[in-house]
Amino acid sequence: MDYTIEELISAESLASKVKEIGTQIEKDYSNTDEIILIGLLRGSTVFLADLAREITLDAKIDFMVVSSYGNSMNSSREVKIKKDLEEDISGKHIIIVEDIIDTGYTLEKVREYLLLREPASLKICTLLDKPERREVEVPVDYTGYTIPDVFVIGYGIDYAQRHRNLPYIGKVIMKESKS
Repeated sequence: MDYTIEELISAESLASKVKEIGTQIEKDYSNTDEIILIGLLRGSTVFLADLAREITLDAKIDFMVVSSYGNSMNSSREVKIKKDLEEDISGKHIIIVEDIIDTGYTLEKVREYLLLREPASLKICTLLDKPERREVEVPVDYTGYTIPDVFVIGYGIDYAQRHRNLPYIGKVIMKESKS
């Protein structure tokens, strides 16, 4: 399958938006001793790294590996937790950091799973939100961009493990095959 990539969100816009979200998190948690940022691997890594640098509060970072896509462009709706947290989150302030919310299945499963551990609070931060694809509603506290139902890559987001290193968010445009 052949495709092209069209820039959707520039690197400059991303940097500005991440700074804005970091400032809001600092304001919201100004009376808190510590927060734990939980990145959902692998897509959130670039966003999480940049976001963490914008927060001057004491912030721990932990990761989960959760999958519902594999190498497909569509969610399988079967959510698997492949790597769990190392931090004890009981009584702690948690922010799940996600690259993109699509159907909502993955994030809702992770949210329910983490709430069983009784954190003091649990908020969700996503770089990209596709509300028109939503099948399961999840409460999102921090959103970078609301985007249309297009397949995107870059800034940590992949297509079959490729293009994560792009400094911008690109829209994938599939080319018609000539058969």
